[in-house]
Amino acid sequence: MKQSPDTPLPSPEERRRLREAQSLTQAQLAAKVGVSRETVRSWETGRTTPRGRKREAYARALDALTTPQPPAPEPAGPKPAAPKPAAPETEPPAVKPPAETSLRQEQPVRVPVGAALIPLSTADEGPADGEDPAATPVLTPSQAFDALYAFCAPALVRQTYLLTGRRELAREAVERAFQLAWQRWPEVAVDRDPGGWVRATAYEYALSPWHRLRPRHRHPEPPPADAADRVLLDAFLKLPPAHRRTLLLYDGVGLGLPETAAETEASTPAAANRLLHARKAIAARLPELAAPEELHRRLTALASGERLRAARPPTVRTGSEQRARQWTRAAVAFTVVIISATALTLRDAQDHYEPPVAPGATVQGVPPKVAPGPLSRQELELRAKLRAELLNGPERLMPDDH
Repeated sequence: MKQSPDTPLPSPEERRRLREAQSLTQAQLAAKVGVSRETVRSWETGRTTPRGRKREAYARALDALTTPQPPAPEPAGPKPAAPKPAAPETEPPAVKPPAETSLRQEQPVRVPVGAALIPLSTADEGPADGEDPAATPVLTPSQAFDALYAFCAPALVRQTYLLTGRRELAREAVERAFQLAWQRWPEVAVDRDPGGWVRATAYEYALSPWHRLRPRHRHPEPPPADAADRVLLDAFLKLPPAHRRTLLLYDGVGLGLPETAAETEASTPAAANRLLHARKAIAARLPELAAPEELHRRLTALASGERLRAARPPTVRTGSEQRARQWTRAAVAFTVVIISATALTLRDAQDHYEPPVAPGATVQGVPPKVAPGPLSRQELELRAKLRAELLNGPERLMPDDH
């Protein structure tokens, strides 16, 4: 059976132009297609590409925007008189506040593990529909970083906890990732997906094998309180790191298969193979989680059931600047040590070449060995004197024979 080719779509710029030509907002077009506003925004910026049924529905919606709509015929007969405007009320009608939503309700609360973590950067997005570009506030780098951190950090800590099963390591990985993002903020700020940049950095730090050598990571942390959550977390952590990351990105975060493959640095067939093996391993231990929707719901409940709080954005920025200063000082001190050692070596090193002495050649500057020969007159007198004085010395202690 041959696979039908994908429905052709215009370029991302043309998609946005068609929508704006009909004075439609991204939310209105998303309602027609049956997706979220963030999905339409990512399609119009070229970050993602629709596939399957969503692609067909999106193509039909764009074709409807391209085809001009005929004006509605006016009804025959006299025009009805315009209604008189009602007199303004002195006070607006009282609006009853909605009842407070209980945390424990029949419908499960959908806490996203990370789907659509962060919108695209302001360089890729245009102003919102009906918004004046001149009225858009310009954020400072600190404000933009704080907004990115406030939007990404809570969900990212929960994701990293699922990857490692350690609460402290999850918080540390997210903080290190954002500290690195603040150090490279000119690069991250213009990235098409800054949230994805931070997520990939946090995942790499959390899955580093060097954490096994740390003393505090040799002992396991307390497991979740719920028995079902403990079984799911144990089954999830028994997967290989690459399979675990692929399953979390696809079934937990909600990325597409090409985006998952790109973030895990694998080909699309390899990512699909990892995903199938991970699902099969989870379903072997938990058959009720064979459906991807149920697996996503359980992963979301497991991650949201832990109280994982990230640090405040100013604390992360301050820690990043302190680490940068410490590394700079360490680099300067190391450079000074190298320069000092080089200078000492140059001072003590020889400044000219001395050829080696050939075997059998006479070494110059060394006095020759003196062979034993006849004694001189002084030596003879000294020997005679020593022999004469030895007899006149103190009496020796000798045993008495008597």
